[in-house]
Amino acid sequence: MRVIEYKIEKEGNILAFLKSRGYSSRLISELRREENGIVLNGEKAKTTAEMKAGDLLKITLPDGESEIEGVDLPLEVIYEDEDILVVNKAPFTVCHPTRNHQGDTLANAVAFHLQKQGKRCIFRAINRLDRDTTGLVVIALNRYAAGRLAGGIDKTYLALAAGEIKEDGTINMPIERVDERKILRTVGENGQKAVTHYKVIKSTPEATLLKIKLETGRTHQIRVHFKAIGHPLVGDTMYGEADERIPRQCLHCAEVSFRHPVSEQTVTFSSSAEFADFI
Repeated sequence: MRVIEYKIEKEGNILAFLKSRGYSSRLISELRREENGIVLNGEKAKTTAEMKAGDLLKITLPDGESEIEGVDLPLEVIYEDEDILVVNKAPFTVCHPTRNHQGDTLANAVAFHLQKQGKRCIFRAINRLDRDTTGLVVIALNRYAAGRLAGGIDKTYLALAAGEIKEDGTINMPIERVDERKILRTVGENGQKAVTHYKVIKSTPEATLLKIKLETGRTHQIRVHFKAIGHPLVGDTMYGEADERIPRQCLHCAEVSFRHPVSEQTVTFSSSAEFADFI
């Protein structure tokens, strides 16, 4: 059970304060119904109650019951507190259970990790990565954190593209499905807007190491865009060619930065890419 305490600095009612801190109307309604959901100076309070400087407001978030089975799988934890968990996802790992992946997902590993601590949080990955893409995934450990983090993660990717790219640039090409029944994507005039910004870190005639930021978040966006400009990612057998050095595409979420949902301080986490020394 997560209890968040606020030392009140200025006058105002509880409802206005909670909304200013990003609590959704739905979550506030649930807090009203909880026995100790909203407590002001040690006593249960209504959201219409007025507060003054120096008051202590305690919010007890309702528990979420996870339906995902905890499985003892390798899990690299980068950071953890009562509200967020940042992990470094390994390759060949699906984030959520699917029909073809039961018991071998990141969600299963996280559930096991939390259950060892007596927690049964619902799995809420704020950013998701493809099965074969590695790197940082931010997981909210309660509904309040999930709401505040949604859409607020600044991500930086590292990728190794085939061939030499000499200058930084932006790819602005719409992306659409090749077939509604398949996951394969392509650049097409009927697709959704997709914008990818990239900077060259190091390049040779054979390959280019890139730092990438996305303006949009389409499925396979980075992989599709670099194929479209003639530089598919190294090892990407779906959009390019296999590479004997690595059995997957060279794509890694290397840095995430965001405002912490409770402390409101900007935090940044990073991890290295295994393919960075290929060039």
